[in-house]
Amino acid sequence: MERQLNEYLERIEKNLKPLPVAERVDIVQEIKSEMEELQQQGRTPEEILRRLGSSKELARAYLGDLIAREHSFSWGRVLAICAYYSLTGLSGIVVIPVLGICAPAFFLCGVAAPLAGILRMLNDLLRLGLPYVEYIGIAGVSNPVLVFALSAVIGGVLCALGYGCWKLLVLYIRSVSRVKKSLAN
Repeated sequence: MERQLNEYLERIEKNLKPLPVAERVDIVQEIKSEMEELQQQGRTPEEILRRLGSSKELARAYLGDLIAREHSFSWGRVLAICAYYSLTGLSGIVVIPVLGICAPAFFLCGVAAPLAGILRMLNDLLRLGLPYVEYIGIAGVSNPVLVFALSAVIGGVLCALGYGCWKLLVLYIRSVSRVKKSLAN
């Protein structure tokens, strides 16, 4: 098996560390079998890893399935719940605040950039003499129409980044919520 695939399996096993060894080995063996089957179908290691996704997300999915499958008390289930919440909690400490701050910040900057470009263009073309407007611009560009065009492009890129951050945040919250609901059953 390729080095990339073995490293992926090692990361999966590391993320499943709180589980009992037998369950961890079963999960890793199942993923390894899937990888071998995909290799026999002619898939490259890159395609296989792309299909499997993030090792942390895949481990979290297995933990969620394991927890949802068992309805009675067992130490394995307790360990699986602890592992799931530690993975989700630790990533949530970073993911939710970063995306929650970046999304509106990118949106606001995406709206402000073209507005600043318009203000600079109107000030230069109509000779309004507004204070501090001469500081609005893009390095090395003195043409006010070009400044506006570039600021509109930059604003569009920033809005797209804000939208992407927002979609990632919603996707993350939904995936955590879905697994949490399965834990409640």
